[in-house]
Amino acid sequence: MYKATNFRFLVFFLLVVFFSTSFADVKLPTIFSDNMVLQQNQKLPIWGKASPGEKITIGFGIYSNVWGAIADNDGKWKTEIGPFNASFTPQGLTIKANNTIEIKNVLVGEVWLASGQSNMQMAVVGVKNAEQEMENADNYPNIRLCTVYNVNADTPQDDFAGHWKQCDNESVKHFSATCYFFGKELYEKLNVPVGLINSSWGGTPAEAWTPADAMEGDCDFKWTYDRFDRLMASMPEKIKKWQEQVKKWKADKAAGKKVSHEPWKPAGERNKPSVLYNAMIHPLIPFRIAGAIWYQGESNADYAWHHEKLFKTLITSWRRHWGQGNFPFYFVQLANYTPVKPDPGESTWAELRQTQLKTLQTVPNTGMAVTIDIGEAGDIHPKNKQDVGKRLSLWALANNYDQDIVYSGPIFKSMKIKDDKALLRFDHAGSGLAAKDNQTLKGFAVAGVDKKFVWAEAKIVGNKVIVKSDKVKTPVAVRYGWAHNPVCNFYNKEGLPASPFRTDDWPGLTHKKK
Repeated sequence: MYKATNFRFLVFFLLVVFFSTSFADVKLPTIFSDNMVLQQNQKLPIWGKASPGEKITIGFGIYSNVWGAIADNDGKWKTEIGPFNASFTPQGLTIKANNTIEIKNVLVGEVWLASGQSNMQMAVVGVKNAEQEMENADNYPNIRLCTVYNVNADTPQDDFAGHWKQCDNESVKHFSATCYFFGKELYEKLNVPVGLINSSWGGTPAEAWTPADAMEGDCDFKWTYDRFDRLMASMPEKIKKWQEQVKKWKADKAAGKKVSHEPWKPAGERNKPSVLYNAMIHPLIPFRIAGAIWYQGESNADYAWHHEKLFKTLITSWRRHWGQGNFPFYFVQLANYTPVKPDPGESTWAELRQTQLKTLQTVPNTGMAVTIDIGEAGDIHPKNKQDVGKRLSLWALANNYDQDIVYSGPIFKSMKIKDDKALLRFDHAGSGLAAKDNQTLKGFAVAGVDKKFVWAEAKIVGNKVIVKSDKVKTPVAVRYGWAHNPVCNFYNKEGLPASPFRTDDWPGLTHKKK
C-alpha cells in the first residue's frame, strides 16, 4: 500500500512537471503593456514567447481572437495585427494561449521614439517654467509616456526594463522634456493620441547607440574601438581627475561662485560601441513607430571628423534593422555653449554642427532643428526645451502630416564670388530672409587664400546675402556662426534661425586628433 501510494504520487508529480514545462505561459516584451499607444494606419508586429508549437490568438477591441500565431521550436512567435484608425477610446489587447494576457487602456495614434544623450534625457522638472509645465500635463492623458531604463549589454537583448504611463503632472516630471514638448505639439495639431518612447542616457557617444554589425569589419570604424580601449586604459587617471574636479566644484559652490552642473564621472562601460543599442534600442524592434527624434553630439564633438560617417551609419542601420523603410529621423543641431569669443576661429562644436548639417543634406528623410540661439553660455543643458521640441515638431508636421508650414530656417545652398564680394543663396528662406530685430547681420566671417578669417559685413539683398570685408580683397570662403557660442542673428521671417555653415573644407581642430 505504501509503495502504491508513493508510485501514484510520483506519477502525479511527473505529470505536473510535464504539463507545466510543455505549456509555459505566453509572454510579451515590455513594450506591450498597459497604457501603451499603437501606431495608427499600419500593420503592427506583435511578438513574444510561449511553448514550442503552442497556438496563440490575439484580439484587440471589438476584434476578438482575429489574429493568430504558432510558437516556433525555440518558443518564439510573431505576427501582425491591424491596421487600426486613431482612437481616443481605451481598448484592450488580449493574447491567449496556455494563459491569457489582457493589456488595458490602449490607444491608437502616433508613436515616436526619442534617443540621445543628456539633453534628450533632461527631464521636464529641469526646464524653464517647470512647475507650470508639470501642472498643465494633467490636460494630456491621451499622451502616453514610455521610459526605457538605463542599462548596457554586450549582446542584443530581447526586452528592456521600463514602463508605459499615462501623462499627468507626476509621470511627466522625470520624462524627457524635449520628447514631451515634441509630442505635445503633435497632439495639439493633429488631435490624435500620441505615444512617446524615451530611450536616452547622458554623456554617451553615438557609437554606443550604433549596432555592431554596422561597424565591425569596416576599417573606418577601427578607430572607434581603439578609442574605447584607450578610454578604459585611462580610467584610473580619469577617475582621479574627476575627483579633483568635483572637489573644486564643491569649493566654488560653497564660496558662492557661479557654477554649472557637477562634473560627470567618467562613463566607462556605457561608452563601449553598440552596448546601448543592444540594451535600449534592439528590444524595441520591430515595434511600429512613426519616426525617431535624436539629441546627441556633445560627446562626439572632439572627433567631428569621425562623426559624419558614424551618424549616417547609426541612422541607416536603425532603419535597416527596423524593417519599415526610411522612417523619419529628426535631430537637434548642437546649441550654443561656453563664453563668447571676440574673434573668428576654429571650434570643435562648429565642426560637429557641420557634420549634422551634411547629414541633413545627404541622408534621405531626415530633419534638423537648429538651436544656435537658445543655448546657454554657462550650462551645457539649456533650459529652453520647449522651443527644441517645437522646432522638431515642425519637421514632422510638414513632412509626415502634410501641414503647409515653414519648418526650417535658412540652409546654405550655394556661393558665387563676384569681385570682392561673396553672394550666398539659401534654401528654406520662408517668406523672406531677415536679421532678428531688424539689426545688422552678425556672425559672418570671410577668408582669402591665406585661410585667415575676419569678421565681414553682411547684407540681405532680396533672396541673397552679400558678404564682404575690406581686409579680404578676393574672398574664397565664408563661414557663419562658426564658434561654440557664436553671436549671430540670421533668420527667416517666420522666426526660424539659419544653420551655422562653412563653404570651405579646410581641416579643423578635430582632424588634428585623428
